[in-house]
Amino acid sequence: MLILGLLFLYLPMVVLVVYSFNSSRLVTVWAGFSGRWYLELLRDRQILAAVWTSLRIAFFSATMAVCLGTLAAFVMTRFGRFRGKTALSSMITAPLVMPEVITGLSLLLLFVQMAQIVGWPADRGMATIWIAHTTFCSAYVAVVVSSRLREVDRSIEEAAMDLGAPPVKTFFQITLPVIAPALAAGWLLAFTLSLDDLVIASFVSGPGATTLPMVVFSSVRMGVSPKINALATLIILAVSLATFIAWYLMRRSEARRLAALRQQETP
Repeated sequence: MLILGLLFLYLPMVVLVVYSFNSSRLVTVWAGFSGRWYLELLRDRQILAAVWTSLRIAFFSATMAVCLGTLAAFVMTRFGRFRGKTALSSMITAPLVMPEVITGLSLLLLFVQMAQIVGWPADRGMATIWIAHTTFCSAYVAVVVSSRLREVDRSIEEAAMDLGAPPVKTFFQITLPVIAPALAAGWLLAFTLSLDDLVIASFVSGPGATTLPMVVFSSVRMGVSPKINALATLIILAVSLATFIAWYLMRRSEARRLAALRQQETP
């Protein structure tokens, strides 16, 4: 069953990669090996502009989501009971279960009302998409970071403060390095969610900002183009390379840790 499940997941990707080298304009008819669609993809200014826009929005959204999500995680885990804590925790995690259609529609209504009352935003674009993506990505970061904060041994922080370190210095020198893997995981998760979002971006975007999922979706509605196969192949290649590099770095770090342990055990 595991093999069948993996085949069901990865076999379509293999077919997509193979047909990205199809010389025919029809994606379901094999007419010979060719790399022409990769050249056509590099000449498509709309797709390249959408890729650059999506990468910038994903980067800034993930960075801001890490900042806000970390603050929310500290409130949920380090602060004692206070009035409204349950309601605050529920509101922070609500985007995890809220349908994206409702989130996108509510944000659209918010931006429309703000434009009528205060005159901003005059036009929906990258700024509105960035705010919208930060809103729902912060919830995922808060969950990831809060789970790590609950496992941190607070006696180390207390010892640092007993030795005279102020809370800010204790956070940056003790707490931050400990939760750094959770921050990196939250940033990567937020980056992926922002890069992959279609529904919310469709509500809050304008004619001046078009993300890559929006371009791909509009292109597929008119018929699958071989350029989309080439684009998907490049995305799969980039994700595979990033995964391999992360695995290699983790393996090197684990090997160094084991070597250090052996040296300590050797008399």
